[in-house]
Amino acid sequence: MTVISTNKDVASLTMTLVAEFDASPEQVWEVWEDPRKLERWWGPPTFPATFTRHDFVVGGESRYFMTGPGGETPKGWWRIQAIDRPHRINFANGLAGDDGEPAPGIEPMDGSVFFEVLGHGTRMTVVTHFVDVAQMETMLGMGMEEGMTGAIGQIDGLL
Repeated sequence: MTVISTNKDVASLTMTLVAEFDASPEQVWEVWEDPRKLERWWGPPTFPATFTRHDFVVGGESRYFMTGPGGETPKGWWRIQAIDRPHRINFANGLAGDDGEPAPGIEPMDGSVFFEVLGHGTRMTVVTHFVDVAQMETMLGMGMEEGMTGAIGQIDGLL
């Protein structure tokens, strides 16, 4: 398993996942930048993702849906806030409505991804910042931690 730790901190309203890969930061970066690679890991194994848009530039937006085992298709979106290739990505990460656009009245979470050289490999740290305790409890109750752990666990197969 590539995820080596997870930490939920209610005081700072964060969930942090740390993963290590036997690949360079540039290779790990590519699984975020390339939408076809992103589709192969962003959703957990039982909810694969399909990206209908992935404009990976500052200010760019992404739209995606995941397909569950029962045919359900939860939708989400990103807005890229900062890119420092291959060191850091920051993005707003939100839930989308049936039309695939940001759901009104649902605040997005902030996501930060950091890539560090680790010997001959890479440590990737993903930090989710929730807007409040209620959002954190809702997202964790929906299985966000398990889903992200399963999703990130699929990256090794792409490297």
